Amino acid sequence: MAMPEHNLSGLDVGSVHFGFDLDPHVDAWLQSAAACVSAGDASLKALNAARRRAPDQLDVLQALYKYHVYRGDLQQALDIVFQTLIKASIQGGFDRDWKTLGPESADWHAKRGPARSFLYGLKALAFIRLRQHDCAGAEDILATLDRLDPTDQVGSGVLRDLLEGMRDEQRR
Repeated sequence: MAMPEHNLSGLDVGSVHFGFDLDPHVDAWLQSAAACVSAGDASLKALNAARRRAPDQLDVLQALYKYHVYRGDLQQALDIVFQTLIKASIQGGFDRDWKTLGPESADWHAKRGPARSFLYGLKALAFIRLRQHDCAGAEDILATLDRLDPTDQVGSGVLRDLLEGMRDEQRR
């Protein structure tokens, strides 16, 4: 069920920070999705409404792939992560092939923007690979994150720890 535009003003916008420079209506849809995340259908409808309103907004795509990861729909999450990586690379003006990127390819230290969204997308991709038990794939992505984000601003170190734990389990 679509939420009428005039009802968006009553939402508690700002209770969850989804990003900067979001259209207020898009942020309202994202807030609605967050508020009902345990009621999957309602949350997904709100996320899709936000995406229809702002199809190129990277923060919307991030919320959408996080939703699908949370729900265990890894293939759908994977599709959206790839869309996010492509859109971020276009918006940021750098190559979409993460294997070719280096520290000079973009301002990877920027706190927001396409480069940061790209890094978060890579982190999500590594997490999905781990959930799929693809340790080698996750390790390749984490190596790229180590190269692009050596100070670990996006928190990918926790995934490296998870990878090492999985490898320890395999050796037992």
